[in-house]
Order: sequence, then structure tokens, then C-alpha cells
Amino acid sequence: MAEAVAEADIRPGEVRIEAGEAADAELRFIGRVRTPWTVRADCPRQGDPEGGPVCRIEVFEPWVAALEGIDRHAWLEVLYWMHEARRDLVVQCPRAGNGPVGTFALRSPVRPNPIATSLVRLVGVAGGTLRVRGLDCLDDTPLLDIKPDRSRG
Repeated sequence: MAEAVAEADIRPGEVRIEAGEAADAELRFIGRVRTPWTVRADCPRQGDPEGGPVCRIEVFEPWVAALEGIDRHAWLEVLYWMHEARRDLVVQCPRAGNGPVGTFALRSPVRPNPIATSLVRLVGVAGGTLRVRGLDCLDDTPLLDIKPDRSRG
């Protein structure tokens, strides 16, 4: 997807690179994230764990057993793969108009490895499905991992 929009979707001041061959890290998608957003323009810039919509995290078998005890944690860190994101910009011009900024100085989805993290509030658990508030990704986003957020107890 990134190559099809590479040149047409660059803002003035942004720098695009050819990233070269990828090394396989053997990531395993353990589930899917279900949100109300189907296009990037509709996604919030940051999720709202207090007033944002309730979203679902659907964990695949055999990983459902790994959810045992997760209901003891009010806050979770969710890592997911931004499968629709570009991967070729090293300098970006954010919509906020703060001028050119290096990719690693931003929380933009445009990254060499489009791994995202969100701190979410756990609303409920039913089988292999978590209901949470605070996500900011597209519907059907691949899930990488879930961890209790130790900073919030």
C-alpha cells in the first residue's frame, strides 16, 4: 500500500527514503482490534480512555488462555500493527503545522516498523474479548501484545 501513495501523499518538507529489504522478526498476530474507524482521517489523534468509544480486542486461540487474571488490571498497554501505515518517511510535517520533524520525534503512524501502543482502560472481559476505552486505530488492526500498565497500578 505504501508504494502506491509514496510520492502523491508527501507534504512539503517531508523526506521519503527507500527502506531496503526487511528482516523477518517472526511477529505473530494474536488477535484483532475492533474500533468504529475505517479510514485514518476519522481516527482520533490520541485515544480517550475516559470518554472514548468502547472498542473490542478479540484474542485468537490459543492465546485466549493468556488472558487469565487480566481483569485484575484496570489499565492495559495494547501493542498493535498499523497495517495501513506508510513506512517510508524519515522527516514528516505534522498536520498541527509544527514544521518538519523526524519520525522518531512523533507519535505518527508513519514509522519504519508501524508498531503502536495505547494505554487503555479495561471495561470488561468476556471469553477472548476485551472491551476497552482509549484506542486510536483502524478497525481490524492486527494485535501484537497486551500488558498490564504498571505505571497506573
